[in-house]
Parts: sequence; structure tokens; C-alpha cells
Amino acid sequence: MQSAELKQMQMEIHELKREVRRIKDILAEEELTEEAAKRLEKARRTPVSEYSKL
Repeated sequence: MQSAELKQMQMEIHELKREVRRIKDILAEEELTEEAAKRLEKARRTPVSEYSKL
């Protein structure tokens, strides 16, 4: 791969890391709305095999 491609991939990986960190911070908040708590519980019970492919 060319250096420019690697640089772009590295930037995208860092952006994804920031986004994941932000999502984790949001989910870690103690005060979720009742609806958000229900959705989170449902998502945690859903097997990965039931996820739809993008």
C-alpha cells in the first residue's frame, strides 16, 4: 500500500476510536431514560446472529 493510503487508514482508525470512546461514555452514564434503558437491555439480549448486515 502507498503511504498516503496508510495515513488515511490511520486517521480513520483514530476517528473510530474517538467515536467508540464517546459512545462508551454515553452508555456509562448512570441516568439513562427509561426508553433508552429498555432499548439497551433489548440490544444486549439480541444474539449477534440476528443483527442485520449493512
